Amino acid sequence: MKESYLYKKLKNDKVQCSTCTQRCFILPRKYGICGVRQNINGKLYAMNYGKAISNSIDPIEKKPLFHFLPETNSLSIATVGCNLRCGNCQNWQISQLVKTNKSLLDVGMDLSPQEIVNNAIKNKCQSISYTYTEPTIFLEYALDTMKIAQKAGIKNVWVTNGFMSIETLKLIKPYLNAVNVDIKSFDNRFYRDICGAKVNPILENLKWMKKNEIWIEITTLVIPGFSDDEKMLQNIAKYIFTELGSKTPWHISAFSGAISYKMQNIPDTPLQTIQKSYKIGKEIGLKYVYGGNVSGSSMENTFCPNCNELVIERIGYFIKRYDSNGKCKICSEKLDIIQN
Repeated sequence: MKESYLYKKLKNDKVQCSTCTQRCFILPRKYGICGVRQNINGKLYAMNYGKAISNSIDPIEKKPLFHFLPETNSLSIATVGCNLRCGNCQNWQISQLVKTNKSLLDVGMDLSPQEIVNNAIKNKCQSISYTYTEPTIFLEYALDTMKIAQKAGIKNVWVTNGFMSIETLKLIKPYLNAVNVDIKSFDNRFYRDICGAKVNPILENLKWMKKNEIWIEITTLVIPGFSDDEKMLQNIAKYIFTELGSKTPWHISAFSGAISYKMQNIPDTPLQTIQKSYKIGKEIGLKYVYGGNVSGSSMENTFCPNCNELVIERIGYFIKRYDSNGKCKICSEKLDIIQN
């Protein structure tokens, strides 16, 4: 465990955490909503520090990031816990169970920040991704690793729900290179009922990241009956176009109920819904729209936004590039790809 970097001491040994937008008031011996931050004698501790529940090598495209260091591997790191409780979560076995069983705080391997970076170097990973659970809830562990990684020339990526505090954003900004952020819906009722959060802080955080020149890609999981309304999808696309820019990639992913936390009875997303969402993004003016979790579809390919030539083909995690160092071979249009 490690003392939390962001919290306030209050009267009678109470504390207020300021790591995420939940800003939990925590009584002695109690935990925050995330299930991993505990008040011990008036001090707040991250109990998951140094306990990696995931330490695996992934294609960067799995995050998904399609325009950041394509065709490279990323070392994926996670701990248990999460600051949301999304019913659609597909990693709920590690994000949610600690909230009801504190013995699971000890689950995972002891792995120091330096060891994580050493593993990335050994396996020739160009980046480290803080992913699978919400990196905000293991801020201290992530930040300590990010600092070492930056010195070693390794990039840092957060795959996040975006519900961190502005204090956390300011702490990680000097070391953060890219993010994939979920915009799960444009409806506060969805965020309240399904996730236990609010959408507006996420949208404000995204604007802050854009202003501070962090590379952003957006993911929206389209859930039948919950987040598949055409008008809502148009609003997300308009927000991305207006506030983040037409070059911001939008990943529209199909939902699979069978592996979800509490929505097993919801049917999988039909292909036609993903196709409709893909078309909405393109019609709004987004240059890079992708359909995810749909096998055998051309919607995961990158097409030149100027001449519509196929420039990057993706079949699963098999990548074939037809571009010329980040430009279209046909018309020389820049493809907004960040490469080392």
